Amino acid sequence: MLLEALIGILIFSIGILALVGMQAASVKQVSSAKYRTDASLLANDLMGQMWLGDRTPVNLTTQFASPSGAAYLLWLARVTPVLPGSAAHLPSVNVRAVPGTFAPHAEVRITLYWQPPSEPLHQYLLVTEMQ
Repeated sequence: MLLEALIGILIFSIGILALVGMQAASVKQVSSAKYRTDASLLANDLMGQMWLGDRTPVNLTTQFASPSGAAYLLWLARVTPVLPGSAAHLPSVNVRAVPGTFAPHAEVRITLYWQPPSEPLHQYLLVTEMQ
């Protein structure tokens, strides 16, 4: 009878350890999803600012292109506190003029990087064309 009780406690302990392991994996996945969502929101916020202003390739490059655009620097100040490791791996904003039928338009690439503790470097890329 004592042996049966010990085996029952062993099986119960293994089940509890499995639950603790699943909880740890769940917390890791939730934080990973939060960083991806934050990166998406930050990139879409910058893209929205671009859509509101003058969308000529020259203006987009002057205002928003990394590393020295005025609007880029304001946006960067909001990015670094939200995404871990983004100060070491600065986001990039590239604007490329694309010839068009009526007027040139711009292709914009926003790339954000983040690196949570003890994880590899992650990135989020948003590409759009502005006319």
